[in-house]
Amino acid sequence: MMLSIFEMFEYEFIREALLVGICISVCAALLGVSMVLKRHSMIGDGLSHVGFGAAAIASALNWAPLAFAIPVVMLASFFILKLTEKSKIHGDSAIALIASSSLAIGYIVVHVSGTNIDIENYLYGSIYGITKTELILSVTLSLIVIATFIVLYNRIFSLTFDESFARSTGSMTKVYNIIISMLCSVTVVLGMKVMGALLISSLIIFPTISARQIFKTYKNVVIFSAIISVVCFIVGLVINFYVDAPVGSTIVVVNLITLIIMLIIGKIKQRL
Repeated sequence: MMLSIFEMFEYEFIREALLVGICISVCAALLGVSMVLKRHSMIGDGLSHVGFGAAAIASALNWAPLAFAIPVVMLASFFILKLTEKSKIHGDSAIALIASSSLAIGYIVVHVSGTNIDIENYLYGSIYGITKTELILSVTLSLIVIATFIVLYNRIFSLTFDESFARSTGSMTKVYNIIISMLCSVTVVLGMKVMGALLISSLIIFPTISARQIFKTYKNVVIFSAIISVVCFIVGLVINFYVDAPVGSTIVVVNLITLIIMLIIGKIKQRL
């Protein structure tokens, strides 16, 4: 069995899928810590729907889906930030409006255009079709996200737990919010290839919630959410190699099982 597992990585497309998946898992987990703790986790879900709509439009017009979707989703994340800051529409309502509208527009474009687009790959992912461009972008993105967290660790920490206090101390909270939102946008678009538009938000939400069941300090939650995310992805990828099931859905189920285990361990830890 172990020999077979090592043999599966002899295939280049498996190695590329593994590298991209690890990069996206780390990015989603690190960004997810701040978003979940600030109760903005559903932004990832909203942006993924925008990504689907943008990719569908680009495919219908014979444009490069990735090149078109990334700036559109970044613009949408900036719009969501402004909408929640200055509008009477609450954050979750703004996200729901944008998400449902984008998904509907994308689906209409697919059917009206008559373009041969594999909707299932957009919605649930197609990790074994990774391109060299997506591979390079994923590695670059992960390095940028990790560097951002190292350099801006204290500022992100303050922004996460008390944005008002951070603003009062002269911290450029708007700038840092925009940076996190932009990085999240690119992560979501690239992650759609791994998980699909409907499941990418799970990589943002599950690892942080799982880590919080056992670890209480912000630093430990950041570190172990990334570890949990990567381990769950690798386990899901290996299972998918032997079981004929969608890889994105498999990874979500592995994350769900991990969360249940962490909940049990957390309860036991509290009683000791």
